[in-house]
Amino acid sequence: MPVRRATPLYAVAVALVLAVTAPTTAAADSPALREVLFVGNNWDGTADVIESTGDFARIGRIDVVPDKAERMAEINADPIRWIYFMAIRGGVGEGHDQFVDDMYSTPDGASVVVSRPSFADVVSLDLTTGRINWRFPVSGYRSDHMAVSPDGTRVAVSASTSNTVHVLDIATGEQVGSFKTGDKPHENVFSRDGRHIWNMSIGDVNTALDATWLDWTKGDRRITVVDAATFKQVKVIDMRERLDAIGLKDHSDAVRPAAFSPDESKLYFQVSFFNGFLEYDVAADRITRTKTLPKNPATSDDRTTWVNDSRHHGITMKPDGGKLCVAGTMDDYATVVDRTTLEQGPLVTASKPYWATVSGDGESCVVSESGADQVTAIDFETGEKTVSVPVGDHPQRVRLGHVEAGWSGTHG
Repeated sequence: MPVRRATPLYAVAVALVLAVTAPTTAAADSPALREVLFVGNNWDGTADVIESTGDFARIGRIDVVPDKAERMAEINADPIRWIYFMAIRGGVGEGHDQFVDDMYSTPDGASVVVSRPSFADVVSLDLTTGRINWRFPVSGYRSDHMAVSPDGTRVAVSASTSNTVHVLDIATGEQVGSFKTGDKPHENVFSRDGRHIWNMSIGDVNTALDATWLDWTKGDRRITVVDAATFKQVKVIDMRERLDAIGLKDHSDAVRPAAFSPDESKLYFQVSFFNGFLEYDVAADRITRTKTLPKNPATSDDRTTWVNDSRHHGITMKPDGGKLCVAGTMDDYATVVDRTTLEQGPLVTASKPYWATVSGDGESCVVSESGADQVTAIDFETGEKTVSVPVGDHPQRVRLGHVEAGWSGTHG
């Protein structure tokens, strides 16, 4: 029997079948992912991985400094690096080394990328073996807050002492760009569409020159907005001018943690020394509202005793934009605030809460209690605490991410 040759129509049909089935096959080959929360235990040099909702139970733990001996040998061999290392320990570290500031998982859930302030670097850790995939030493002597792009392919990291933000390919660790900032870059935020990066520089927070009249000594503090493709500066926002315009001349202009509204028309941010937050209208370029939160009577009025010029440090927003959650760091509480009325809910007792983020289901605010070595979930609806989970020494940043389904810890 002669072999029948494929007609053009038959060939098209085959091509269509292959086109439809190929992605399905690829998806089947990809490991299933599990949503989790990563909790960075800064003084421990570990990160706990916990459930992203429900009881927030711990799933596993990661050693984020598997190369500690090698890094310490390098530092001890370099007098300048050693001086900075010890300065970090005695200053922002409150007598401790800072081994994990921030972390994000890769889109495939196979690795986690961590900034390590005391080692002045960013590393990618394999979540199966615990080994380092790549390492990027930042410019200067300290790495800090990071942000991941909406598509998960790039990570931006602040290099505190060089006034630089490096943007890295999350898979390879190669730098794809960088840009200059004000003094001591801190928080980074990608816009929802990934087109812009917002960086907040906080100035010199480690000096004892904390009196209001000495605010000018704290350095150049500003928001720098850049194009995320070209890394060219789009605009600079100096909150000093905006604060002065509404009569808040005694407020610091060092913008600390911040959260955008869902449509990114409003920015809610904390500033040094202030027990509360401010609302900034992006289009109008002005501060529109101020919320002062209660002071804890037990908190000292001596501003030099407040950690790194913080009063409150940590703010996040419920995904629907209706509620904010605020970590009252030096006042030892966290609270949920209605975004429309700015009325706060119950003050939930917390020991030096250092960060606030949203649970995987969007129903809870999760704060890190750095003074109690635990994370605490607060229900957005009621404002009440639901559960606390023990973690490692001095938890700070908490980030949503993914691991492969069935993951229960690294095995080096």
